[in-house]
Order: sequence, then C-alpha cells, then structure tokens
Amino acid sequence: MGIITPMKQIKQLNLGVKYMLISSFLFALMGAFAKLSSEHMSSLEVVFFRNIFGVVIIGFAIWKSPLRNLGGKPFLLFFRGFMGFISLLAYFYNIAHISLGDAVTYSKTAPIFTAIFAWLFLKEKLTLNSWFAILVGFGGILLITQPSGIGFSKYDILGIFSGIGAALAYTSVRELKNYYDIRAIVMSFMLTGTVAPFFLLLISPYFQIPELDFMLGEFIMPEGIVWLYVAGMGILATLSQYYMTKAYGETKAGIVGAVSYTNIVFAIIVGLFLGDSLPTFVTTCGIVLIVFAGIIVAKQK
Repeated sequence: MGIITPMKQIKQLNLGVKYMLISSFLFALMGAFAKLSSEHMSSLEVVFFRNIFGVVIIGFAIWKSPLRNLGGKPFLLFFRGFMGFISLLAYFYNIAHISLGDAVTYSKTAPIFTAIFAWLFLKEKLTLNSWFAILVGFGGILLITQPSGIGFSKYDILGIFSGIGAALAYTSVRELKNYYDIRAIVMSFMLTGTVAPFFLLLISPYFQIPELDFMLGEFIMPEGIVWLYVAGMGILATLSQYYMTKAYGETKAGIVGAVSYTNIVFAIIVGLFLGDSLPTFVTTCGIVLIVFAGIIVAKQK
C-alpha cells in the first residue's frame, strides 16, 4: 500500500478545488442559458430539454456498460426521480423570474435541509456545530425572503422548495447507492424529468390555473438561436456534473462541498451580464449566512 506524501495530498487538493471551481462556473453558465431559454418557452419546457440531453448521455453510458444493480427499492428510486424533477422545476421557474444569484442561493440551501432529513430518516447524528449551522442557515433564508405581513412570496416558497426537494432527493441517494448503480439513480431523475414535463405539456391546454403556472405550459418548438440556448444548457449541465464528480473523486467531500458555494458568486456575476441588479445589503447578508452555514455542514461531513 503506497504512502501518500504531503506534496501528493496538496496536488490532489488543488485538483479537487480546481475541478469544483470549473463545475461551479459551468453551472452558473447553465443557469444563464436556462434564463435565456425561458424568454422563449415555459419553465416546464426548459426542464424537458434540460433532462432529455441527460437521458441520451446516461442511456449511452448504460448501453456501453450494462447496469449492475441489487435492486429492491423501486418506490424509493421513483421518489428520488420525482423529488429531483419538481425541485428542478421550481429552480428553473425562479431562474426565469428572479435574479440568477438569488435562484442559485435558494438551491444551495439543499445541504442544510439534507442534514436535517438525514437526521430524521437515516438516523445520522448531528453535532452541536451542525445544529448551529442549521440555525444560521435559516436566518440567512429569512434575510433573503424578508417576509412581509402577508408572508412569503411565490418565488420565496418555490425557492425554498427547490432546496427542500433537492435535499430529499440527495437523502434518498444515500440509501439507494447501496442497491443501485449510480447511473440508474441518475437516470431515474433524468427520465422522470423528461416524461413528467412531456405529460404536463400535453394536459396544460385543458387547465387555466395561474397559481400553478410553474408546472403548466404550452409547448413551443425552439427556433433559430433558441436551439443554441437549449443545447448550451444541456451540454453545460452535463459538463458541470462531470467536473463535480471528478472533484469529489480527488478531494475530501467537505472541502469540495465548501468550494461549491462559489457557484453563488459566479451566478451573481453572470446574472449582471443578463441585466440582474446587485443584491441589496440585507440580501447579501442572507447569502453570506447561507454560505457560512453550508460550509459548516460540509466540513462536518
């Protein structure tokens, strides 16, 4: 068994950090293409095109090397796919209607909720530091949402749900990885995120419910430059996942998880080029608290 020298450890750390920075930047660019696509189609259709690229890529990987599954958890597998889909739907709807930085910040609350769900459902222990991080994270959410006398806005609710839905999906993955090939778990998400939007697009003309506009929409065939937006979104999402996977393979999960919060910074910068305004002082404080909380949770793991 070889000895890992300090220089080798530093090299692995640098590689992991570099890959995660690339992943975070690509993810922010993916959000920009999703925002541009949303100007020409519904968020539901954006989710459809986002996932169909993944189905093709993962499907090809499975065709090249068949799955090796123990199986036995079909309902949990479906749950992972469904929660991932509706979380992504809420996320893309917010991308279309609020600043890119705010939408990404809401989604980055997922590790905080994951810690809670892992404690509730998987009986994982939470340290005092983790509980402190959770409280700080909720404080950050309150500063961003700034609820008025009438409560949270629709975008606040969907933003928080994008974090909760992703957390439930991530928590289920911790159990599913003991029974299924990781590609099968990813495919459950991609396939659900393709079939469900297709079905909702078919039935949308028969429903006129303004409150549910985030999950309804008319199918509009992309034309001209919109195809570039759609293709860019799918390709960048895939590349972002690729580099994120490489990052976790090179460096400790806690370090990589902490670096992943640069995604918010990249999203704010990219959003400025799309016409977003800079976050207010109160919102910035909320973002800082969520990043701080997420880093603490990541370090605990």
